[in-house]
Amino acid sequence: MNPVYKSGCLFLLLLANTITYSQGTWERLNIPTNKFLRSIFFTDSLYGWVAGDSGTIIHTSDGGKTWTFQDSKTANEIADVFFLDRNRGWVSSFNYTNSPYGTVILKTTDGGGEWTSVPYPVENIFINCILFMDSLNGWMGGMPHALVRTTNGGTDWVQAEIDTSVFSFFPVLSIKFYNKRYGYACGGMHDIAGVIWRTSNGGDKWYPIDPSEAPADEVYQLHLFDSLNVMGAGGDPDFGYGVGMIRTSDGGLTWNYHELGMIGNAFDLGFRNDKEGWAPLGPSQKFIYTRDGGSTWTAISTPDSTAIYNVTFPDSLHGFATGRKGAVLKYKPAILGGIGPDSHLNMENFILYQNYPNPFHSETKIKFSVPATWEIHPFTLQIKVFTIMGTEIETIINNKFTTGEYEVTLNATNLPAGIYQYQMIITAPGRTASCSAPKKMIILN
Repeated sequence: MNPVYKSGCLFLLLLANTITYSQGTWERLNIPTNKFLRSIFFTDSLYGWVAGDSGTIIHTSDGGKTWTFQDSKTANEIADVFFLDRNRGWVSSFNYTNSPYGTVILKTTDGGGEWTSVPYPVENIFINCILFMDSLNGWMGGMPHALVRTTNGGTDWVQAEIDTSVFSFFPVLSIKFYNKRYGYACGGMHDIAGVIWRTSNGGDKWYPIDPSEAPADEVYQLHLFDSLNVMGAGGDPDFGYGVGMIRTSDGGLTWNYHELGMIGNAFDLGFRNDKEGWAPLGPSQKFIYTRDGGSTWTAISTPDSTAIYNVTFPDSLHGFATGRKGAVLKYKPAILGGIGPDSHLNMENFILYQNYPNPFHSETKIKFSVPATWEIHPFTLQIKVFTIMGTEIETIINNKFTTGEYEVTLNATNLPAGIYQYQMIITAPGRTASCSAPKKMIILN
């Protein structure tokens, strides 16, 4: 069995004894707005959207170097933005000003060039989070209570069945699925309880955390290491309890909440690989980070003491964060010390794109690009396909390449339906490198 190493390329592991690891840093980008930017989403290292107050949506197609405004056709506060790929996206906006009050859902099929709006059909429900598995099947969560699904692209939404509990209808802040079967949602109410729900049957029924294991405040975000091991971020800024993390190792049957002894509240949680994770502490003007999968955490100040609330890593080398006063930050990976005369070189500009279409039936296309900085350096590039459990299926590409953008077609007619992963692996003698994290693809019947 060939394991998939999500923390970087396989070549790095061969040099483990000669590499010194350290966390990266963050720099503030020049952004054409000073609005509170509440949500961020990147489909890959280049294409991203940031949204927030007063209907603000800005878009980058070059990894944050330049940004353009998009016409959302609303002045409402935008709570969440989600994109399935570079073209298809959804936004939830809060209508507090004109009756009927509630949520207006915005949708685009051209990357945000044109947004259309449809009111959420239930009044006084405010949608906090959006997740689409494909163009038809999606989930949303909101307040005062909503955990709803669609099977027709958002035309209709149906409340999910939740096992009877005191926590059945608390606000939902985030929804994550590991695969078609296993999913988690989190939320709660300040000074009452934090809640996590789990499903093992694709969302047909959800089960909340046992009240005896629930923290006293909201769980804002989740990270799924796999279907069994999950971490949630939150905390209690009152009375000095501070940042807290909650974990399960048995698929959500039992949970353990741990206070970190740091003042603040973790409003989001993002891992760039299996070990290094980041959480912004909002008005505390700090990040906390871990380099051991969440066992220990360290606090550092944010650039310019900005209040950061959201963080995302589209792959292991690229990260972005947003917050108040038009703050957008970009993650800069640490330079890895290694062997050989070119040990300072890394693979930051090698790009492995999401396959398209995804999901697909028989064929899909995978694009990748080779940067000019490696034109003179010998290397071999492979793209491998693995099962979701890490078993290697096949090697699509195994060759040397010059600078440029390439595309390969994967014929999957001989593979059974299911969720797979593919990864770029670079072999470069005598130098250290980092590669893109595995990307998921779904094969349909």
